[in-house]
Amino acid sequence: MDYKQKAEELAGIVEKEGASDLHLTAGRPPTIRVSGDLLPLVNLEALTKEDTMGLVSAYIGGGHELEQFLAEKELDFAYMAENGTRFRGNAFFQRGNVGAALRIIPSVVKTVKDLNLPPIIEEFARKEQGFFLVVGPVGHGKSTTLAAMVDLINETQSLHIVTVEDPVEYIFPEKKSIIDQREIKYDTKDFPTALKSMFRQDVDVAMIGEMRGPETIGTAVTAAETGHLILSTLHTNNASQTIDRIIDSFPGNQQGQIRMQLAGSLLGVFSQRLIPRVSGGLIPAFELLINNKAVANLIREGRTAEIDVVIETGSEQGMIDMNHSLAELVSRGEISPESAYRFSTNSKTLERLI
Repeated sequence: MDYKQKAEELAGIVEKEGASDLHLTAGRPPTIRVSGDLLPLVNLEALTKEDTMGLVSAYIGGGHELEQFLAEKELDFAYMAENGTRFRGNAFFQRGNVGAALRIIPSVVKTVKDLNLPPIIEEFARKEQGFFLVVGPVGHGKSTTLAAMVDLINETQSLHIVTVEDPVEYIFPEKKSIIDQREIKYDTKDFPTALKSMFRQDVDVAMIGEMRGPETIGTAVTAAETGHLILSTLHTNNASQTIDRIIDSFPGNQQGQIRMQLAGSLLGVFSQRLIPRVSGGLIPAFELLINNKAVANLIREGRTAEIDVVIETGSEQGMIDMNHSLAELVSRGEISPESAYRFSTNSKTLERLI
């Protein structure tokens, strides 16, 4: 089998079928994810152990990266098809065999409106400094939301924007801002190193692909305190859990300080889920925490469990509760009640709203 040609063929199928992901697993045919559902390509033969190794090698590109993958048993990588379509991927071993998951990266950065996100998100993109987080499970559009915010800044302001990613995903066109996109391993050693260098690069806005570890988080929070707008993601379920995760990543003797810093620098936390649409495709439901005086006090005092109540009662200040977002989608006929209950973290409250 010509694995380079087969890799291109599978990338083309992902694009043609409007899929978001491609999965390669020995013993199964290649599988794509469409509107949240996994669909095996049953017209193709099941992949052998040799097939998955050959395809993964084609996607990684060989050389040093392939050597690194074989040594470390997992690797984040980027792949560009011959037609220019870009993918981010992760290769790994499972039961002694090679597997991989690749996600397509749209070539066009969509706007906040295109993504059906609340307009208030645009206000955070216009802030001069502070820390804004987009959170949620893997595959629910966090990177796409951040890309929309970065592109809005790019369209409307003349600033220096630096992104630190692993790997680089969206490629931003030249508009008003200077955008330098740095990829881990190729352009910088790691996230902490890139963030520390940022202080000497006359940066206005930094987009950090993911908060990884206390050193990255601590440097990001400090940058937000000292005149930078910091945008990033975290794999958490909601705003209160996000704040707890940040604080708990630090040793006990440092948690008081990070609480104070976070209370002063946090702008907001936006949690999103992509819900199957009745008419097909996906639509976001979301929660938005805005850091006001009440929230800042709760963070300082370690009373993060009370943040959910602040969100539920803070709609006049622009806060958005996930259950209200789900209930509104049900009332508009966008999603089914069953989908709403599946994605709700408090079904009893949702029941009163639907």
